[in-house]
Amino acid sequence: MATEPLRLIVLRHAKSAWPDGVADHDRPLAPRGRGDAPAVGRRLHEAGWVPDTVVCSPTRRTRETWELLAPELDAVPAVTYDPRTYGAGTSELLAVVRETPARCRTLLLIGHSPGVQDLTLALTQDTAADEALTRARDKFPTAAIAVLALPGPWQQLAPGSGLLIAFATPRDRGD
Repeated sequence: MATEPLRLIVLRHAKSAWPDGVADHDRPLAPRGRGDAPAVGRRLHEAGWVPDTVVCSPTRRTRETWELLAPELDAVPAVTYDPRTYGAGTSELLAVVRETPARCRTLLLIGHSPGVQDLTLALTQDTAADEALTRARDKFPTAAIAVLALPGPWQQLAPGSGLLIAFATPRDRGD
């Protein structure tokens, strides 16, 4: 009997503001981001992509993204605010994902550019004709989600082992 693949949802935080005198770590969401974040939650819920576990960067904008999308999920996943995800590259993010408990079938990673885009591309099998992959390569805007199907276990996750099954932006969702 085949095991269902694991699912990794990679989310770039919603649109943030750039207030004068505020450190990068403390930047809040912009009004557009405050509207996009709940829309992401609705999209995840409607598609059945509800996470068991969430790993979120500890910055204000990522925390606010999570806090605004979470009520839309109709679930209460375990959440970890991991400082390693802030400013992380592919290898650091991959290390964080590999630590996911075996009981987790769907992980939501909320982070920053360019790390979230780089991780998505590194994990995805290169299928040149894939529209979602082409879009993820071209641009990974704020509040974009990439949904990957991955073989298990998490600890053995390797570059090129995943399939990008969806890529969506706020503009796609019409929210």
